[in-house]
Amino acid sequence: MEKRRLGKTALEVTMLSYGGIKLPNISEQEAAECLNLALDLGINFIDTARNYRDSEEKIGKALHNRRDEFYIATKTSARDARTVEEQLGISLRNLQTDYIDIYQLHTVSNADAWAAVRAPGGAYEAALKAREEGKIGHIGITIHRDKQVMRETIESGLFETIMLCYNPMDAEDVAGEILPLAKEADMGVIIMKSLSGGQLTQPKDRRIAGMGGPDGVVAGTLRFVMQNPHVDVVIPGMQAAHEVEENVAVAENFAPLSRQEHEALLHLIGQLGTELRYGQVCLRCGYCQPCTVGIDIPAVFKAADMKRGYDEKLHYLASEVWESVEVKPDACIECGQCVEKCPAGINIPQQLKEAAELFGN
Repeated sequence: MEKRRLGKTALEVTMLSYGGIKLPNISEQEAAECLNLALDLGINFIDTARNYRDSEEKIGKALHNRRDEFYIATKTSARDARTVEEQLGISLRNLQTDYIDIYQLHTVSNADAWAAVRAPGGAYEAALKAREEGKIGHIGITIHRDKQVMRETIESGLFETIMLCYNPMDAEDVAGEILPLAKEADMGVIIMKSLSGGQLTQPKDRRIAGMGGPDGVVAGTLRFVMQNPHVDVVIPGMQAAHEVEENVAVAENFAPLSRQEHEALLHLIGQLGTELRYGQVCLRCGYCQPCTVGIDIPAVFKAADMKRGYDEKLHYLASEVWESVEVKPDACIECGQCVEKCPAGINIPQQLKEAAELFGN
């Protein structure tokens, strides 16, 4: 599998690596099987976080005897130095190591959080001290949204890596400006939510193969992310051996999507509606715009996706997107023009109603 230089860290990481966010969903035995298989297949970078329940513990138990075979990254959501020091100690014990390769300030996704971590006695101060003491190797940051904060963190020069959301549904947020800016600053670019929290997958019993994998949506989406020249590593969450094997195979045989494959991928994504989901998936392509009454339909659906797919601690991010929508869905007059223009044929008026109910409107 291709390895890419992770920005100024100079770490050479496999372009497809392991996201530990889903490890709490499986047993210790299953986690050990997946993690060891990942290393056996060549993955050399694993990402986790204190917020991911027992993810750190499972990684430590499964891989403490193979610590020299991979780089480990974890995160803290603490904003003050004292709490960061406490959480770093817990992470080191959980991971059964005395050194963390990349320590990331987690979910610095608004101006208040950005100000807090930089303040005297803030999280960054503690991370800097930990690096000086040799407990961590590099300092990173993760941001779910707020392009202004993204720009400021990149331009600050304080961080060596940045973790961002990027996938075919959430491409416009960062692709045009933020990813190139991070690359220009020689920051390592780590991509989370590549499969939109698992939304960009097909039910296993009805998967349509394609794009180089048994699940055409997963394979195509991973290739979409990996083909971006500003991306260093993508870390999909994996919780089954077959997921590890299939994702590694896509990376080992990686080729950029052709125009025809890209169009086919968007079609597959648009047809993801099943009884396991709330409805067909919005591509956020904008073809439905402008709305007759001025509703920003893609933004409404993005807020709903975040509310449904994100951990409860991150629901405030969904609320921020929701509040930014000036004309709320209850203004819909069900004219049907958006449905006619939607390439996925989504029943947009119905899903607007469901989004409004989700946010209590």
